[in-house]
Formats: sequence, structure tokens, C-alpha cells
Amino acid sequence: MKLNIAVLPGDGIGPEVTKQAIKALTAIASEYNHSFKFTIADVGAIAIDKHGDALPEKTLELCKNSDAILFGAIGDPKYDNNPDAKVRPEQGLLKLRKEMGLYANIRPVKAYQTLLDKSPLKKHIIQGTDISIYRELTGGIYFGKKELSEDGNYASDLCAYSRDEIERIARLAFVAAQNRDHKLTLVDKANVLESSRLWRKVVKEIAVEYPDVKLDFLFVDNAAMQMILNPKQFDVILTENMFGDIISDEASVIGGSIGLLASASVGDKYAMFEPIHGSYPQATNKGIANPIASILSAAMLLSHFGLHNEAELIRLAVEKSLKLNITTPDINSAIDTVTTTNVGDFVEDFIFNPKDTNLNFKNIHLGQSTII
Repeated sequence: MKLNIAVLPGDGIGPEVTKQAIKALTAIASEYNHSFKFTIADVGAIAIDKHGDALPEKTLELCKNSDAILFGAIGDPKYDNNPDAKVRPEQGLLKLRKEMGLYANIRPVKAYQTLLDKSPLKKHIIQGTDISIYRELTGGIYFGKKELSEDGNYASDLCAYSRDEIERIARLAFVAAQNRDHKLTLVDKANVLESSRLWRKVVKEIAVEYPDVKLDFLFVDNAAMQMILNPKQFDVILTENMFGDIISDEASVIGGSIGLLASASVGDKYAMFEPIHGSYPQATNKGIANPIASILSAAMLLSHFGLHNEAELIRLAVEKSLKLNITTPDINSAIDTVTTTNVGDFVEDFIFNPKDTNLNFKNIHLGQSTII
């Protein structure tokens, strides 16, 4: 298969983790005789600094002319700490989602057996957790009309949804549930919000088309609590933009690190793959950023194009790296010699040698041994 992939590393640790994802994809291409072409472009704070625009037109055109987008992270403290900034890095990502029609964000949440002790939650609570969160991505309060009074003392953000916006992602979530454990939970705030009442009405109507899927409902505040008390109860979660943003980030504690969570943002024509973590500027160029979320996002990219064996090989490589403690300090603080690049190197090595990956990889590749 030939794929043209637009690479938008972005800010902070984005370039570092994205580099490891490209390394994994390049190894897959070599092993399976695919052809992946990577073209890098600016987005976010670096794009503002260089072009005065968080999403330059050249970057947008590249994305529209590519088969897929591999995204890093965006954000910079100099914008976070400046309430008067007219252009912000996050505007580039929001515009990209809107322009590309990426209305469905899919976030897998899994409790890895080897990392159960790393989570702040008790092992018996999270063991066996396997959730797929479907978050609507181009509507709601993030994209609604925004107003600020002339005196700066009043502000408002409109949360608006149409039936069509709800239907298209709901159908994706129902199909996903059919291919999993046949359970879908709609997370809303229908006791208070009119927009949530529309969500509930539309989803109930669509549910009759999927009689093999059990549908239930949770208000978002209860859902946030249940995510901590009993995450195993969830299979597929469907929700609107802001609720999905919050719930999926909360779910990161189940795996022990937000550096493990990948995501896909898909539409009718385009698809983008990215880790859910931010730019983590404090860790930039220190070699401590966890690249696994970015690498797993690359696996989701492969699955999107039907390359399921290739995607599974990357996932197996990740699980092996976790089992052997070839991990960055966010997961294993007792090991401070494993860098972002080391993790990427191990995944690459596993792809080339899945049945004979050197079990002493850590010692050899970290310069602690010269015996092969």
C-alpha cells in the first residue's frame, strides 16, 4: 500500500514523540513492502512564530492532499499565560478539525496488565478495563458563538448541536459497539441542558436500528464518578465535545499515564491520528517524554487503512516494551536511563524481529553491556 502522510509535529514534545511513531511506521513499511511518504509541516505555536498563523494555508493544503495526518501536540506557556493573545496554538487544531470535517474522535482506554500497579486506582478496580470513547469533535461549546462585552465583564459561549451532527457520530459508535461487547453508554447532561436532551432523543431513535446493542445513559457528573469507581462497566462511550474532552482525559489515570493514550479523529473523507496528551513543554528535548501514545496512534492509522496485522504488530511491540520495563520515567521512575528514543528503538527492533527481540535490549542499547 502507498500512503502519503502529512506529519504535523507541533510544539513541545510533539516532534520527539512523533519521530518515534514515524520510526515504527517506517519499519512496518519495510517489513510489509508498503510505501509511506512523510511530509512535515508547521502547526500550533511554532507556526505562529514562523508564519503568524496557527494553521498556515500551506499546512492545511498538505493535509487535504494527504491520505492521513500524523499529529504531535500543540501549546506553549507564553500563550497560555497571556489572556490577551489574539492568536493561540489551539486555534490551529480546532480549525484543522473543522476544515477537514474530523467530527469523530475515537480514544481507546486500556488497562495494561503489566502497569496495573502504576495507576493511582486500585488494581481490582481497573483490571480488565477496555473502553472506546467516541467524542463528537466539531460541534458544541468549543465551536459555538463566543461573545465578550465591550467592558470585558460579561462573556458567553454557545453550545449548539444539530440532529445531523449527532446522528453521524452516533452511528459510528453503535457500529463500534456491535464489534465489541454490544454496549453503548451516552454521556450527557439532559437534566439541565437542552442540547443534551436533543442528543438523548436522537440517540434513542437511532438505537432501534441496532437492537443487538444495549443502550444506557449517564449524566456526565455521574459518569466521571463511575469512571473512577467501576471503569469496567463501560464498553463504548458516546458523548459531545466538551464532555468527551474531560472524560477521556480523566480515563488516562486508568492506564497510569496520559502518555499511553492514542486517538483517531475521523470524518467522511479525512483522518488524523494523535496522542491525547499536550505539548508538555517542561520535558522538551529532555528525552523523558513517553512516545507510546504517538506510536499507538500510528497503529490506529494502520488499522484505519485495513492494515490490521501491521497495527497488531506495533501493539505487541508496545506491550513487550512495557513488560520489559523499557519505559520512560512517567511509568517507571526507578529507571531514569530509558529515553524517548530508546523506547522507539525497541519498538522498531521488535517489528523487525518479533520472535527474536533481544531480551537484553535494555542493557545493550543503553550502553551498559557490550555483549550481544
